Amino acid sequence: MNMLKGIKNYAIISGSYCAFTLTDGALRMLVVLYFHQLGYTPLALASLFLFYEFFGIVTNLVGGWLASRFGLNNTMHIGMLLQIVALMMLTIPSDNLTILYVMLAQALSGIAKDLNKMSAKAGVKLLLPEHHNQSGRLFHWVAVLTGSKNTLKGIGFFVGGLLLHLYNFQTALIILATGLLIILLLSFVYLPNDLGKTKSKPKFSQVFSHSAAINWLSAARFFLFGARDIWFVIALPVYLTTIGWDFEQIGRFFALWIIGYGLVQAATPTIIRWIKRDHQPNGKTAQHFALPLMFIPAAIALALWLEFEPSIVIIVGLALFAILFALNSALHSYLIVEWSDKDKVASAVGFYYMANAGGRLTGTVLSGLLFQYAGLTACLIASTIFIAFTALLSNKLPVE
Repeated sequence: MNMLKGIKNYAIISGSYCAFTLTDGALRMLVVLYFHQLGYTPLALASLFLFYEFFGIVTNLVGGWLASRFGLNNTMHIGMLLQIVALMMLTIPSDNLTILYVMLAQALSGIAKDLNKMSAKAGVKLLLPEHHNQSGRLFHWVAVLTGSKNTLKGIGFFVGGLLLHLYNFQTALIILATGLLIILLLSFVYLPNDLGKTKSKPKFSQVFSHSAAINWLSAARFFLFGARDIWFVIALPVYLTTIGWDFEQIGRFFALWIIGYGLVQAATPTIIRWIKRDHQPNGKTAQHFALPLMFIPAAIALALWLEFEPSIVIIVGLALFAILFALNSALHSYLIVEWSDKDKVASAVGFYYMANAGGRLTGTVLSGLLFQYAGLTACLIASTIFIAFTALLSNKLPVE
């Protein structure tokens, strides 16, 4: 594949992925704030996302196998279509929005999100033109894709809060679905057919990874994302409402956090190159980056326990957490693609993001449960323990 064609296709995949992510972030913020406004408890809010995360696990397990058989472009487009359906499902009158119905809509959204993510991340390796500095260029492409995605997710949080401030819940969802439909049509026309489709038909048993490096990295990823969502998904936005923040402020704050997080992710290759003096990152790098992250939620919990001004503690603590978490996340995203065989990249990435979704599911449940019965400090302590496990598991990663 020549350079110009590769860059064009990379731009299409990145644009589609980012547009999808914007709707995903907006939908999450809309659901959390709207149903909190209706009087849902933190645990009930967490339950709304159970199917979202559970079906993300299932989707990642089989998504790579499906992509290998039918093409990454097809799994990406199916994901975008399912997200449109999920958005439109929630536009019915509010009186009919039962917990089970919302969970089913979130299940579709979870399937959609992970089909889209797996397709985009795996597609990068297949689109990368041959180059003498292949690993370095791959790190750069993956970091830019991941960083730009999270920047758009942050904007999605802001858009979700803003739309709920300006319009009703149903109108906000229609606006999001219409925008995503336009992007889907453009991607369908311009993205090449059968991207990532293998010539041989992979067996279903190949959905499970047989690589020790990928298995250890997936386990570390489980605890890394569980550590974030255990206090970030349900506990934090609800906690902010209890200290006087309104919906627009919460949406703006989460947007700025994710945007900053995405910018750090995009800059991760440069940061690591500066720290490691041009040596390629490896498993030891992952362990070194996990250790300092562990102290951030612990410090936030201590500051809140000592009754420092909570808004200042949250803003400063989350800024530090964003920087270190972004470095860890971007490094993991690069290592999974780098360590995957090119003809099995979709399956390997799918398996890895299955662990990611499992961590998010666990974190989401614990976020609602711990916050409801023990408060934000308990969530932060649990986050610290999860990151400690990430560091321990990273010790098993290869260093060559």
